[in-house]
Amino acid sequence: MGSELVRISVTGQPHAEAAAVGSVRRGVGPAATSADAGLLGSVSRLRTFYLETFGCQMNVHDSEKVAGVLVARGLRPVENDRDADLILYNTCSIREKAAQKVYSRLGAFRKDGRNTGKIIGVLGCVAQQEGTRIFERAPQVSLVCGSASYARLPGLLEQVEAGNRRVLALSLETDECFETELTRRDSPVRAYATIIEGCDQCCAFCVVPMTRGRERSRSSQKILAECRRLAEEGYSELQLLGQIVNHWADPSPARLSFAELLSQVAEIPGVRRVRFATSHPRYFTPEIVRAIETHPTLCDQIHLPVQSGSSRVLARMQRGYTREEYLEKINCIRSARRAISISTDIMVGFCGEARDDFEQTISLLDAVEYDQVFSFKFSPRPNTAAGKFEDAVLEEEKGRRLAVLQEYQRQIQLRRNQALIGREFEVLVESFQPRLQQAVGRTTSNRVVNFPGQPDWIGRYVNVRVTAAGPNSLVAVRADQAISPRAATRSDAATCAVEVRGATEARRVEWKSK
Repeated sequence: MGSELVRISVTGQPHAEAAAVGSVRRGVGPAATSADAGLLGSVSRLRTFYLETFGCQMNVHDSEKVAGVLVARGLRPVENDRDADLILYNTCSIREKAAQKVYSRLGAFRKDGRNTGKIIGVLGCVAQQEGTRIFERAPQVSLVCGSASYARLPGLLEQVEAGNRRVLALSLETDECFETELTRRDSPVRAYATIIEGCDQCCAFCVVPMTRGRERSRSSQKILAECRRLAEEGYSELQLLGQIVNHWADPSPARLSFAELLSQVAEIPGVRRVRFATSHPRYFTPEIVRAIETHPTLCDQIHLPVQSGSSRVLARMQRGYTREEYLEKINCIRSARRAISISTDIMVGFCGEARDDFEQTISLLDAVEYDQVFSFKFSPRPNTAAGKFEDAVLEEEKGRRLAVLQEYQRQIQLRRNQALIGREFEVLVESFQPRLQQAVGRTTSNRVVNFPGQPDWIGRYVNVRVTAAGPNSLVAVRADQAISPRAATRSDAATCAVEVRGATEARRVEWKSK
């Protein structure tokens, strides 16, 4: 779902009363004890850290765990790498562009001479994929650590401080990826919980089985215990995570199904919203839809990646379903008693994708009418089946197809969002835009809403009425304000003017075969 850059590096003073096990909100950390300090060496010089995260929600949550491990040992996060003793990059390798961003960061850092006396580490999927090659390509790096080894970070850093300039931790044969003694949550009300790690699907284009390992499911007992603790700590929105979240298989004697797990999490007192990502169409069942129908706490939004609208391309991708079978899943969702928003991932230019294959993908947009599409060009990844395929589509053609698809989908999203003008929604406020004096929140269907607000509204639930719409967000006012749906303010118009203009006035991209 994209390769956004997220920075978890906010300064904050340690909080002496924070629990030693559990969650700590952003800007708050536990005081380090003498025993804690010993785990990083009795004479450790590490006092501050800077952490940047590339990639998906799984990586964001992994970084929360890493930050928790470091804060629990007395380290303090800082806003920039210049002030940090320890610099960590949590990486993504799902696409070539994301991987290259990391090497670009490392190159710029070395060129500027900012690495003097600092410890630099590469974490995550690029670490797992590249291994010792990172040391050769970026000699300033002294730690390479995969996602399953984050709980071992204190010991690994101790090795670096002892003089080992090439510390490697890439084992995937562990369940330590689920449990860390402390997770430093980046949101005051939303919390992630990993329920399954790794992937056994081996799609032809995907590197995840090599970087995350085989599937390991967490027991329902531990998942529910964590969710109850999070609710008690005040987190009202929970998101269950996994590379293929709906392929979770309960290893405990309870043997809950995924739908049953969703239902039990939804019934935890204090939980107001439950989301889950990412689902695989092959394992999507009507029971999941029935759970969403039954429990209002389960958000009315499903992310169901299709990748292509062509059965021929899907077969070559080794996705395990046809276009027709995918549409059966969509019909099941659309027939629910409760309206459910649907988003997806689409890849253009996969090896051998012909004009007709691409046109079938465009026709799928019409058939489904997604509320959001994450689209990207195919790029071959190391150690994947597709990396050895022939018939690669030219980069120029990939770019042209991507532009066509994005413009087509933009029109669909604009139309669907404009149909919501005048309706009321509950939003959870996530941020505040000082320049426009607007709060930014999300509906249960995962739509972004901008409306006049205050900085201290972050973390609140507010009922709003939609007054305007662009393809990627809505504009609203508080529902208790008397205003005509057409009477958007000047700042409202500014919020969506750019995206509306892009959708309605941009030159239509014509599809022409070469």
